[in-house]
Amino acid sequence: MALTPSAHRSQPRSDIRLTFPDGIVISGPREAPLETFVEAWKVEAERETDVVTAVLLDQQLRPLSYVPSGDESVAPLDLTTADGTRVYKRSLVLVIVAAVRRLFPGARVNVDHSITANGLYCTISGREPLTAEEVGALEREVRALVAADLPITATTMPLAGALELFERVGYVQTVRLLSTHSSSTVRVHQLDGTPAVFFDLLVPRTGLLSRFRLEHEDDGFIVLLPLPEDPERFPEETHFPKLTREFRTASRWLRDIGAGDAGLVNQAIEGHRFRELVLVAEALHERRIAAIAQAITERRGVRIVFISGPSSSGKTTFSKRLGIQLAASSIRAFAVAMDDYFVDRDKTPIGEDGARDFEAFDAVDHELFQEHMLALLRGERVRMPRYDFHSGTRVGGPEVELPDDTVLIVEGIHGLNPQLLPKAPPEALFRVYVSCLTQLRLDHHSYVSTSDARLLRRLVRDARTRGYTAEATVLRWQSVRRGERSYVFPYQERADVLFNSALPYETAVLKPLAEPLLLPYDHNSLAATEVQRLLGILQLFRPAQAEVVPDNSLFREFIGGSIMEHVHLAGGLS
Repeated sequence: MALTPSAHRSQPRSDIRLTFPDGIVISGPREAPLETFVEAWKVEAERETDVVTAVLLDQQLRPLSYVPSGDESVAPLDLTTADGTRVYKRSLVLVIVAAVRRLFPGARVNVDHSITANGLYCTISGREPLTAEEVGALEREVRALVAADLPITATTMPLAGALELFERVGYVQTVRLLSTHSSSTVRVHQLDGTPAVFFDLLVPRTGLLSRFRLEHEDDGFIVLLPLPEDPERFPEETHFPKLTREFRTASRWLRDIGAGDAGLVNQAIEGHRFRELVLVAEALHERRIAAIAQAITERRGVRIVFISGPSSSGKTTFSKRLGIQLAASSIRAFAVAMDDYFVDRDKTPIGEDGARDFEAFDAVDHELFQEHMLALLRGERVRMPRYDFHSGTRVGGPEVELPDDTVLIVEGIHGLNPQLLPKAPPEALFRVYVSCLTQLRLDHHSYVSTSDARLLRRLVRDARTRGYTAEATVLRWQSVRRGERSYVFPYQERADVLFNSALPYETAVLKPLAEPLLLPYDHNSLAATEVQRLLGILQLFRPAQAEVVPDNSLFREFIGGSIMEHVHLAGGLS
């Protein structure tokens, strides 16, 4: 007779065991916070240099101060992860705010926008801009606060108490935002007597925040973070003058139209001034597109206009509206889709994830593209290809030639890459970079990032046009972002002009469209934390109806109802 394992009575365990992704199990006392387990795991895994800022526990983002209630599988989030970097960035901002209060009483830090080099551009209000020497002093003060390893606390306060607190310290934008907040409570973080609202997690102590640099930049300063692909290194290229200039322009006109922060947008909705805000923002878009068309017209000899930019920036509608403005100057436009020059699907490069990388430069037959573009510039007749996405092959398209009064408008992510058309005469090319460079702040220290603005656009568009779930779009987004970092962002400063497609009202309009897509999410999904974060952003805005958006708006490309869908740039070619 076979023996079976015996069972016996046991005493309750006094410890908790957490299992990490590499299989290491760490045991600790029941009252220990997650940070205790993480530090022990780093030693066991020989990863002492990793900077872990939060933990994913049962697909829920938890702070390092969280005390687990039982055995769990956990995933530490470090600076190679998007969530880990966001926690680090927010926490570092609070330390900088505290340092500024120490060094420059009465001054206030404003986080204006992110920069391509994995960092933030900040300015100071309440005094003159910081000099290079003062930025150096600020960095030393921040490092002193980090070395002191001070606690960062989080307290849930009644909304009325939080409003009183931030009125007292002069955080006007925070007060405006909280005044239109739907919740009766708010979580307030504090460091060294400095309060702030971030609507998300921070690290529990300053000692975790030693990796950063501050650099003086014009009227402000740049906060640089390590590279996500190698947290031991910092970006080498940190100055992007054209991009910075476009952000500054956006910031200025947002102030001019009274829409510089989420609280002001909410007040416009509540005060029945939202339609006016929409129309003014759209008028500014139209004026900018007309100015770009004028620049093309005045530069004699332009025959090809490249439109490039990251996903969900509105490149398609921008291209059509630019073509219409060119037509108003007696220049006809013909659209060329770079997608029609895709190589056959079985020749598409394989990406790091093992899937075909349709955003890679070599996914485009750039030799054929150059051959055709140069032939058109010489006045020759060319049979254009058409890409059949069903079969994954190119098929024959129309024969065309380029009259003297016609320009080609070529839309595609590789339009700024100098390898795309190296043999073309420079004077024949005009390059436009289109991106949703949102400047909308939540308050002085937080903002709606350009990536989040584009992701919300894409969520709504993909559900409407492709039937995708929010989860599917979110899970695909990081792959899209990797492609942008490789194939788009390195070339953005090569553009002749930049066009900012962001609109200050769009998050309010997206709210009632995106929330129903996001809310029925699977709490066990890999997309759960990102979905929760996006819902948190939308919660801060009052809803607005899409009916106020003009039917030729670039924003209609995402929410539907655009008359531009029926516009085809085919002028002058036969």
